Amino acid sequence: MKENNHFALIWDMNGTMVDTREAHWLAWKQSLAAEQYDLSWETFLNTFGQRNDTILRGLLGADLPDADVVRIGDAKEQIFRDVVKDQGVQLLPGSEQLIDQAVTHGVRQAVVSSAPRRNITTILEVLKRLDTFAVLVCAEDVSQGKPHPEGCITASRKLSISASNCIVLEDAPAGLEAARRAGMACVGVLSTHDHLSGADRIVDSLEELSLDDLEELLRRHGAFG
Repeated sequence: MKENNHFALIWDMNGTMVDTREAHWLAWKQSLAAEQYDLSWETFLNTFGQRNDTILRGLLGADLPDADVVRIGDAKEQIFRDVVKDQGVQLLPGSEQLIDQAVTHGVRQAVVSSAPRRNITTILEVLKRLDTFAVLVCAEDVSQGKPHPEGCITASRKLSISASNCIVLEDAPAGLEAARRAGMACVGVLSTHDHLSGADRIVDSLEELSLDDLEELLRRHGAFG
């Protein structure tokens, strides 16, 4: 594959690039224990990926004041970052290979995540990958989260690469829908869901893909034309 700066990879973070469920579980468990709420693993899984205000009002009551939502949410996120710094985080199988191939061949990369920016930068700092990604689109950067396409479109604009020349790597239905609505090709990774649909390709692991495979997928999707 020749050097190519005319297409881009847009990464989802959790469940696609890394698995941070354990760190989020420990953070929620500890922060909610301070509010006298005993969080179960099953309840955690059922709420994982939702916005903090949705989780907190679902667990502690719909009338939970905004100030308490911010206070508890901020405490949870700080614990999460401390856990990541203390225990580390690993790239999921196949992620490192694709990231490094993209760097080698001049393919620009972005992260689009519903997580706070400080969480994303902490993870990338621990991975020593902060300078790898040209663009980070985080919770603070958009008014509407996935499945709305705003995050993907924002990344495309900041990368100065057309949406049709971007390929999104995702593990969740909402993220795949966001990619489709943005007019982007997408790959679904079966890491956190047993079934995905609507992707241009679905894989059990990113180990199944090379950068050449992704470029060919983009061509079939109608890019570079």
